[in-house]
Amino acid sequence: MEITTATENGQVAVTIVSVSGNLDSTTFQMFQSRVEELINGGVRHILIDMTNAPYVSSAGLRAFQSIFYLLRDKTDDVSDDVLRKGISAGTYKSPNLKILNLSKEAGTAFKTAGFDMFLETFTDRASAISAFG
Repeated sequence: MEITTATENGQVAVTIVSVSGNLDSTTFQMFQSRVEELINGGVRHILIDMTNAPYVSSAGLRAFQSIFYLLRDKTDDVSDDVLRKGISAGTYKSPNLKILNLSKEAGTAFKTAGFDMFLETFTDRASAISAFG
C-alpha cells in the first residue's frame, strides 16, 4: 500500500490522504499511523481518497473510526450527547473527515457497518473539498 498526501484550499485547508492498494489487516496500522501523525501535526480537515483502494476490510473501517474519534478529540465540535442524537437522527456528519471514491464493495461494507451515519462519502473531489468549512 502507498499513501500520499496533498493539501487543497476550499473554505478551509483540506489535507487529502490518497490510498493506493488494499486497506486491510496488514496495512491499516500504517495508514492509521500516517493519518494520526498529520492530526498530531495540526491537520484538522481530512479527505481520504480511496480511488485506488479496491478493498477495505473491517480493520480499515476501524481505522476510519479511530481517525474520526481522534479528530473529534482535537476539535470537539459537538457534545457526545448531541453527537449520539445526531447520528441516530441522521442529522450529524463529521465536519472534519470525509471519504472520496469508495469502491462498490467497500461502499457496501461502509454502509452495512453504519459509517454512512456519520461520515459523508463523495464521488467528486471538488464537491468533497467544498463540503468542508
